[in-house]
Amino acid sequence: MKATINLASEPFRRDRPILIASAAVGVFLLLTLGVLVSLIITDRRDLKEGRAALDQATRRQAALTAEQRKLDSDLRQPANAEVLERSVFLNSLLYRKGISWTKIFADLEKTVPNNVRIISIQPQVNAQDQIFLQMVVGADAPEHAINFFAKLEASEFFGSTAVSSVIPPSQTDPLYRYRLSVNYAQRF
Repeated sequence: MKATINLASEPFRRDRPILIASAAVGVFLLLTLGVLVSLIITDRRDLKEGRAALDQATRRQAALTAEQRKLDSDLRQPANAEVLERSVFLNSLLYRKGISWTKIFADLEKTVPNNVRIISIQPQVNAQDQIFLQMVVGADAPEHAINFFAKLEASEFFGSTAVSSVIPPSQTDPLYRYRLSVNYAQRF
């Protein structure tokens, strides 16, 4: 039998791996602290630049608002208001004059099937300067009209179609009549 005798007042411990691991974790935490501090400094600098840009944009907006108020007050004067109304009226007339009937009929010719008849067309311009057509069309059967509406919506010149009323055939008129509104994008 072999007996182990320890003459030390405290037993031997293997603390070296724990100390090395603790030192490595400490170094890692110190590096992480450095990265976080640099991120905070960068974030503060970016925040300062962002606030400066926001202040500059706010000052510019205030200057533009003041200029807009001045221009609006000039336009509200009686002499200028009359000129403005006349200008808006003339611009709307010129825009309406720019609607080409020939182009409308050429675009419809590519879209209207043979079994659908166009009874009336009224081009109109809305407040956003978009053209839409109020039309009354006639068809022998509802399927033909539905096919026509699908072709209108699939066309590159026409957009969404809204049917406002349907009149069934009568003794004097053998056609189904549809009143519809369709967006129109005239290409020049």
